[in-house]
Amino acid sequence: MSRRLRLWILLIAALMAAAYLLPQWTPAHLLDYFRHGTPLDRFTLLLVAVFLMPPLFEHLHLPGALGLLVAGVLFGPSALAIGNPEGSAVELFLSIGRVFLMFIAGLEVDLRLFQATRLRSFGFGLVTFALPLAAGVLVGWSFDFGWNACFLIGSLLASHTLLGLPIASRLGLSRSEVVTVTLGATVFTDVASLLVLAVCISVHTVGFSWLSLLVQLSELAVYAVLVLIGLPWLGVRFVRRFRHREVPMFLFTVLCLLFAAMGAKAIELEDIVGAFFAGLAVNRVIGHGSVRSKIQFLGESLFIPFFFVIIGYRLDVPVFAATLQSSLPFVAAIVAALLLGKLAAALISGELFGYRRTETLMMWSLSLPQVAATLAVALTAYNTLNADGERLITETVLNSVIVLMVATSVLGPLLTERFASRLQSTGDSA
Repeated sequence: MSRRLRLWILLIAALMAAAYLLPQWTPAHLLDYFRHGTPLDRFTLLLVAVFLMPPLFEHLHLPGALGLLVAGVLFGPSALAIGNPEGSAVELFLSIGRVFLMFIAGLEVDLRLFQATRLRSFGFGLVTFALPLAAGVLVGWSFDFGWNACFLIGSLLASHTLLGLPIASRLGLSRSEVVTVTLGATVFTDVASLLVLAVCISVHTVGFSWLSLLVQLSELAVYAVLVLIGLPWLGVRFVRRFRHREVPMFLFTVLCLLFAAMGAKAIELEDIVGAFFAGLAVNRVIGHGSVRSKIQFLGESLFIPFFFVIIGYRLDVPVFAATLQSSLPFVAAIVAALLLGKLAAALISGELFGYRRTETLMMWSLSLPQVAATLAVALTAYNTLNADGERLITETVLNSVIVLMVATSVLGPLLTERFASRLQSTGDSA
């Protein structure tokens, strides 16, 4: 059969299908179909959104994660009302997406680069953690939050997501010192933010006492040793035996993630803390081979996009809009605290390390975006209840974090593009 004949047959079949389906599949009928359809139907619709929305928003120079949030809002009770936002399947995908997100964050940390510039990375990490933390605490205190919630709010501003790293790589700056130092600082800020989260949750759920704090820190120390030292020790021996068999290696890696998450819950830590530690632990064990690629592919193509869609799915748009309107000063203060805190940290570190102004501003722009990990921590804190049923942070804070995520994920890469272009054109890179 010739190619032209196949095309004619395909065209005729498509026209016949359209003539049959279009009169029946009106928008109202389609909406009713997905509302009352099978889980497979809704899963298919979800995959269509994951496939289409991120490229569409990236074409508009907006973050792809924002497109996934918008898709979730469209599917949710505030718009099309497809499915049950409290269903068990929704909860499962939310949990898996959250731990995969933090696991891949730990997996992507380049520990060799961190060791190469460990003193400067540690120095910048300490400053870019402490100053936004202090700024966030001050904002929380100014708006009459309790001290525990204030420190949690501060920790939300202290970490960062390197959205601008692909831009630096594209311009040939991925190995420059300022980029390497900022990348290394991510290790410190992420770990420190999760430790603050662990302590704040413990204080919120069981109350503060020096004894309970000491017990919590002791449990955390033992847990960290078991995960960060025990998993690599076990992993090396497993790799020696199964290095040429991808399926056992893949399953071993996923089990490391899940057991670390379960272990964290066993000592009253959050599963995202265990997931991040597991990512750090197996980082070098599995290297940069096919197993690592498959883990990242599974997370970034399915579970992590589902996480963002479900966040939007559960978002109550009228309440979100009303909260922002009534709490606009708080939202503005949170955004300003992040921008100024990260800027002050970059300026201080740049002065100490002898960097030029463009290099310093490059560090600032790279450390601005607050996306995946920040949203996961905020959601965890929001879902944490004490004995009286009180949340660790309010819905106002959670909604403010979503605004912060959108603002910084747009502003950060734009500024990185600008400063990286300057560094490339002038050769002004350490």
